[in-house]
Amino acid sequence: MPTINAATIFLEENGVDGLIQALQYLAKAKGMSQIAKETGLNRQSLYRTLTAEGKPKFETIDKIVHVLGFKLTIEPI
Repeated sequence: MPTINAATIFLEENGVDGLIQALQYLAKAKGMSQIAKETGLNRQSLYRTLTAEGKPKFETIDKIVHVLGFKLTIEPI
């Protein structure tokens, strides 16, 4: 699985859209079918969700992040 460093570049350069790009990158690396199965989403919905036009719900993002082995945190800037 690619390191989080590669995904961090998406986040730093593109903000919220970068988060979606990073999740898409990591999900493809792990396998979209596997991510879909573990999140309970169908594969087609997962692909659609992880696009700039996807506008996913926070709960969906949280599921994907969790399945990828990460957690969302908030810290001061």
